Amino acid sequence: MSASQDPEIRLGRRTVVTVAGAVPLVAVLSACGGSKEPSGSGAVKQSDDGGDGGTGPALTTTADIPEGGGKIFPDQGVVVTQPAAGEFKAFSSKCTHMGCAVSSVSDGTINCPCHGSKFDVATGEVRTGPATTPLPAAAITVEGDSISLAS
Repeated sequence: MSASQDPEIRLGRRTVVTVAGAVPLVAVLSACGGSKEPSGSGAVKQSDDGGDGGTGPALTTTADIPEGGGKIFPDQGVVVTQPAAGEFKAFSSKCTHMGCAVSSVSDGTINCPCHGSKFDVATGEVRTGPATTPLPAAAITVEGDSISLAS
């Protein structure tokens, strides 16, 4: 019996080839799975107990982050903001439009110099395009007057 007379053999071979090609793709995509933390939340852990071992080295102090503004840390790829007194948020410093580094924080927005996108200091949401996606949140820990990237 030839392969053209038995369609199950051809289908079986195609299935094996398709599955063999799909398995590595599924593995790669599942490794890229996102956090359940909603973007724009600016996750902050606050601790008064002297630390729980879940923080990295100090990034800055609370006094260095102006109320209603923020500070960009290019080496760490984050911008830390203080939307209201004592409330600290952190976001990626990479614009979601074309990947440029944001350059300033003023008038309640995180600003990208490349095409003029502006993001809200409290939520990371787009205030002015062309970006359409908010800045992803970055986790920070505030302990006393020290702000660290959460590890």
